[in-house]
Amino acid sequence: MNKKHLIILFILIFSLIAFLFTQNKKTTLAPDIHLTTITNKKISLRQLEGKTVIVTFWATDCPACIEEIPHLIDLYNQYHQNGLEIIAIAMYYDPPSHVVSMSKAKQIPYDVSLDLKAAYAKAFGHILLTPTTLLISPAGIIIQQITGKFDIDKMKQKLNYLTKG
Repeated sequence: MNKKHLIILFILIFSLIAFLFTQNKKTTLAPDIHLTTITNKKISLRQLEGKTVIVTFWATDCPACIEEIPHLIDLYNQYHQNGLEIIAIAMYYDPPSHVVSMSKAKQIPYDVSLDLKAAYAKAFGHILLTPTTLLISPAGIIIQQITGKFDIDKMKQKLNYLTKG
């Protein structure tokens, strides 16, 4: 085999590997969880299909979570009228009184729920770390999961596309 054939073979193998990696992405549907917010509002995630949804797992003792609240409020204020819903789910170990107090103190306009038995964290694939943010498309597909603080500018770019905002 000459050098030209080896180069062509290498390109074909590389192309095949790249194709397989792009085709092997698993589509993950958001679980059909049923939440009750701290204001006693009932939410079914399945009923939110057709809207872009951000689900964020957080805790009142998590500094990065607290830093994200103003960004989430900004996103909610900017994109809610275009169909964005945000649901903040407090981790099972977070005392409910702390969650309610912080929600009031920070004037959180989006829905906040308690995960008292870690059922929601389990439904989303055993979320253990905070903050963990999931971006769900209007089709109900989890298109991004971020552990740690999210990049506000990148999130706005995605929301501009998803909400046509």
